[in-house]
Amino acid sequence: MSSRNQGRTTILKTNALGALLSFMLCGPVFPQEYPEKAVQVVLPLQVGSASDIAVRVVAERIAESLKQPFVVENVTGAAGLIGAERVAKARPDGYTLAALNNSILTILPNIQRERVKFNPFDDFVPIHGLATIPTLLGVSESLPVRNVAELITYAKARPGELNYATGGPGSPQHLAGEMFMAMSGTRMTQVPYKGATAAAAGLAGGQTQVMFIAHTLALPYLPSGKVRAIAFAGGKRSAAFPDLPTVAEAGVPGYDYSSWIALFAPKGTPSSVVSKLKSETARALGTAGMKERLEKSGLELWSVPGEELTAVMREDNARWIRVVREAKIKAD
Repeated sequence: MSSRNQGRTTILKTNALGALLSFMLCGPVFPQEYPEKAVQVVLPLQVGSASDIAVRVVAERIAESLKQPFVVENVTGAAGLIGAERVAKARPDGYTLAALNNSILTILPNIQRERVKFNPFDDFVPIHGLATIPTLLGVSESLPVRNVAELITYAKARPGELNYATGGPGSPQHLAGEMFMAMSGTRMTQVPYKGATAAAAGLAGGQTQVMFIAHTLALPYLPSGKVRAIAFAGGKRSAAFPDLPTVAEAGVPGYDYSSWIALFAPKGTPSSVVSKLKSETARALGTAGMKERLEKSGLELWSVPGEELTAVMREDNARWIRVVREAKIKAD
């Protein structure tokens, strides 16, 4: 055997011996368990919004369990499309997640197709539903209407004169308002704010007269009467307002604006990571006091497994395709 080959053999034997000694002394070496560092949760909505509150409450519980920070980053712009696109293109390693609402996933893609640079069904892996966001039809203290029928009569007598507040073009408040006008035969003027929180303050301050406002954002203004709830926007009455009729019951048959927020990962995220996130999110939602904490903030717990979220999204998408077509809704 040549000296060169003998040298190679000696090196191989030495490496093998080193590996054997390492195994005997330390045991087998496996990748560290997920997560081994902070996890970023991108929320494409404003700080202080109803979705923001829900996501932070749940992320806090998950972080406590996994012993790593779950950092919520608010990436606003383009009604949530910018943040969603960022996550769709993120490295699918479990360290960048998205908290997305149904407006971003199933409404805007049917209204602003040219602006949506991701596929809601192909680019995200559903992890778990977090909360539903009860939405009220609110009016300002000075507006002399007490119910939906009176609002419709008032608006029809003054086409374009009533201002309704939104968190910006394409926001949930804008879409809910567009659907209301299309289905009620009224015409109001949108006043877009930089986020729903500012829009709620504008309604309470009398700068606008109407808003489809999340219960969370209405809470500070309801006791004083600065904002008056005249109907519930969802398809059925809210447990928080059992005596408040839905918009559909009160004069606009078929009206249903329901909102939810859920956790997603980029497509391609390892199944083991997705499974862990699913179980940890379900566990967080089931911890003592979670339901009460969400309700105190004007939210309703919505513990929907990822496997069921896809079906929910498809149902929502089909409904909005029909609504947008029939009501000729535009989000320009």
